[in-house]
Amino acid sequence: MFKKKCVWALLPILLLTTGIVGAAEWLTFGHDPQRTGWAFGEREISPETASNLKLLWKTKLENQSYILAAATAPVVAENVSTRGGNQTVVYVAGVTGSLFALAADTGEELWRYTVKNFVESRNNKAFVFQGGFLCPNGITATPVIDKTTNTVYIIGPDGMLYGLDLGSGFLRYGPVQFVAPFSKNWSLNLVGGKVFTTLSQGCGNGISGIYSIDVRDRHHPVITQGLLSNTTTAGVWGRGGAIIGNNGRVFGGAADGRFDIEAGDYSNTVVAESLDNLNVVDYFLPSNWSYLNRKDFDLGSSSPVYFGWRNRNLVAHGAKESVVYVLDADSLGGKDHQTPLYVSPRLGNDRQVCCEGIGIWGGLSTARDADGRTWLYVPLAGPPSTGAPKFPVMNGDSKDGSIMAFTVEADSRTGNPMLSAAWITGGFNHPDPPIIANGVIFALSNGENAVQKGGAQKRLENTGPAILRGLDSKTGKELFNSADAITSWVHFGGIALANGKVYVTDHDSNVYCFGFPATPSNGNSRSLKGE
Repeated sequence: MFKKKCVWALLPILLLTTGIVGAAEWLTFGHDPQRTGWAFGEREISPETASNLKLLWKTKLENQSYILAAATAPVVAENVSTRGGNQTVVYVAGVTGSLFALAADTGEELWRYTVKNFVESRNNKAFVFQGGFLCPNGITATPVIDKTTNTVYIIGPDGMLYGLDLGSGFLRYGPVQFVAPFSKNWSLNLVGGKVFTTLSQGCGNGISGIYSIDVRDRHHPVITQGLLSNTTTAGVWGRGGAIIGNNGRVFGGAADGRFDIEAGDYSNTVVAESLDNLNVVDYFLPSNWSYLNRKDFDLGSSSPVYFGWRNRNLVAHGAKESVVYVLDADSLGGKDHQTPLYVSPRLGNDRQVCCEGIGIWGGLSTARDADGRTWLYVPLAGPPSTGAPKFPVMNGDSKDGSIMAFTVEADSRTGNPMLSAAWITGGFNHPDPPIIANGVIFALSNGENAVQKGGAQKRLENTGPAILRGLDSKTGKELFNSADAITSWVHFGGIALANGKVYVTDHDSNVYCFGFPATPSNGNSRSLKGE
């Protein structure tokens, strides 16, 4: 099923082989198992139409935020059989333990499933982070949809995997104990009948690593663990969770801690595990890994992205240090595990601080344009570095944060990939990972307070409403701005896009739908629910 080399033009076909079907849907975080953020099936939104987007509806979920945690990023499935007929449905999980299914046309709640916990939540006495903002004792992983079985999967606060019918919320699979109760798990992924997640930060006493469960036989679940540490370190806490390439490997960026491969500690690496048994098969260790460890610049703050370029399989990754690495996905770091194909100059974080949200957070995104060029989009918090490349096109003041766009070019000397600066767009107060659709980039200026000093409650102060912005993917020119439509900030949420609509969640557990207003000829009605 998996081929050693890939042709990027065949991406839609390759995605079908992984179990993610329906290019116009948004079935998993970042659209696809590779977490590209590229909605390559979108046709309604374009640079010519993006300015016509409006807020169609806003629905407030019955979910109480807990410190920084609230609602997950949305996922979207079309042609779902519901009590109201076949329709497109949006799914969002709340930290308190519920999964909500909303009608994409109106925002109406179609059904809700609430997990019944049979274990007692741990508190701070057991583990210093438990019950705090790092370990909120609730749902933290974005769900994933399997259209082949009409099932949406979530991990409950109890660490059990639940598979629910897309149209009714009826329990179709489990619950099966997948990971430790009250662990910190990240966006679910689905390939070949297996659901994947990652664990980090020792929450619930769960050991850091990549986890999978075979869900093809509900009476014979097979759970596999690919552990990356002997303690609470080396967690893969990038928002994308497990990044799955079409070369049979699962990738993640590991956090700070001990590096000792003989003992099984893979901190500060980009690691690759085999898809079938989650054995570590490769890793990349930056040459300055001890500096990264000392400065708390771990690679876990962001997710890698897997993509094809000139018949080569690549992985790009960047984190708090604000340096982007481009790696050979089939041989991370080469023979010595420390030689990337390309390493960028520092893009930001000249102050070299770890805990003010400066640098690259969340994840990188990629797409290929109609001219065959491969693009890499980097969300950077804080001002650009004085040593950053000069961008030919600059759009606005980038002192608070920006989206940087690069094209992937061939080095004239080696033929290896390198990044060529194309444009930069400012005005982002802490940007979230962008997504790409038919020549338009959407990204959130999330408005959160990312300064990690003074305790978790301080993070709730000095926040501002998030803003959704649409940019021309080739120039960075602003095409759409949601202005004051979103009323709260966003932390570790995300965007979904399907069939001409963009969906956003915020810290007040609101779900927003931006799309094109109905015309009199189709008679559809839109509403602002919860207002």
